[in-house]
Amino acid sequence: MRTSTFAPSLLLLGCLALATACSSGAAGSSGAAGSSGTGAAHAGSSPVSAARGVDPSKIKGLDIVTDSSEHSSCPYAASYPAVPGAETMTAAMKKYVEARLTDFRSGSCGSDSMADEARELNISYEFLVASGDVLGVRLTTRDGTAAGDGLMTTTYWYDGKDRAYRTALGLISDGSRNAFGAALKKQLEGREGVDAASLDEAFADPADHASVLDDMTFTANGGLRVTFDRGEVGVPAAGRYTVTFSKATVTPWLSDFGKRAQRQTVHPSGGLDLGAVHTPAPAVPTQTASGTDTTDCRKVKCVALTFDDGPAAPETATLLTYLATYKARVTFFTVGQNVAAHPELVRAEARAGHEIGNHSWNHPDLTRLTPEQINSQLTRTSAAIKAATGKAPALFRPPYGAVNATVKAATTLSTVLWDVDTEDWKYPDAAKVARTVITKAGRNDVVLMHDIHPTSVAAVPEILRTLTARGYHFVTVSHLRATL
Repeated sequence: MRTSTFAPSLLLLGCLALATACSSGAAGSSGAAGSSGTGAAHAGSSPVSAARGVDPSKIKGLDIVTDSSEHSSCPYAASYPAVPGAETMTAAMKKYVEARLTDFRSGSCGSDSMADEARELNISYEFLVASGDVLGVRLTTRDGTAAGDGLMTTTYWYDGKDRAYRTALGLISDGSRNAFGAALKKQLEGREGVDAASLDEAFADPADHASVLDDMTFTANGGLRVTFDRGEVGVPAAGRYTVTFSKATVTPWLSDFGKRAQRQTVHPSGGLDLGAVHTPAPAVPTQTASGTDTTDCRKVKCVALTFDDGPAAPETATLLTYLATYKARVTFFTVGQNVAAHPELVRAEARAGHEIGNHSWNHPDLTRLTPEQINSQLTRTSAAIKAATGKAPALFRPPYGAVNATVKAATTLSTVLWDVDTEDWKYPDAAKVARTVITKAGRNDVVLMHDIHPTSVAAVPEILRTLTARGYHFVTVSHLRATL
């Protein structure tokens, strides 16, 4: 649904900052452990290691498919990775995300029946493993319109050897699935909040196992962690449950693919080869700023164009070329997961004299998070920007423009909103976007656009041409502030 749009080495595994605190398993005497709910302690005393992180910038040809709005009446942000060679896996993620977005847009956006504080959809991703012939990705969905905390997770797997998409259950061999299911039930039975009827129902029909056992990941020491969403095996109020099997326990149950996934998680080979015929190398502009911007916005007409949610390939590279033609400088409010995936584009932005701002790690409404979660969202993103450019950002734009005292207290970054909203996420029409900016932007205005949308990028030459002819100069937000 790439209107780039579905158009993020710093991706960390474990809990997303968006989510509530996750439980980590502990090895019990049977070689397995589970939680009694989100954030609850585990039986046993030996901690289970989290899986190693994956540097997405090392994945050749990676495209981050992203879609989002920037309006409080319809707050959504969704992203998933498209990796050359894993097209069937990408198609499965795309089908899921598009369905969730369609339901959200039709049922929640603009609905007076839904309280504003509950209306948000966020779908983000993390790489579990990207090594050898194995690719693993987890999608995390938080739907404010759903019951409870609305948190759901699913893992997607790709087998490069057989060139096939695998569900999480594909990690377990066909002949071992009954024993695996029985072991899971045994670990869950008797836990606080586990509902016996729900547990029996979840494991009653083998045909349903793929949908129930849809989140399985390997730990750094080769164990297997199985996560159940709220309400799947226990009463909803008890939260999520996890069961973690030790390497010795789970290995006999693994399929051939499962064993390779386990091995590449514990001992990554350093490269990913899924047999793709072509892995495109994204174009990276090489324009370099010619010194410091000396524009005096007290004497001339200035406007600050800002672009949210990137970087995106190839849209951001195309935009940089347009901007260089008119020697225009702008501010990019980047999403951390996309910075981690495409640091070369962020470096190109900085090299060309543009300003890089912080737009959170995966675009949640920060006003719905705890101070610790807000800090994590912004700190991780600032670290990714500094790793890419050598300079930490000074500005941040809260997703949806949602900011309150808690958000402001959680960061020292300076908040930037906007004067003109092009609503380019809603109207994928280059001519309309250009017309909006040209007719509404005035002297010293900050304009909101998105470089994840091809139609928004296509509107830029007309904007630059027309406003330049009217005597406008294009400057960064910080330059505009400093010279007024």
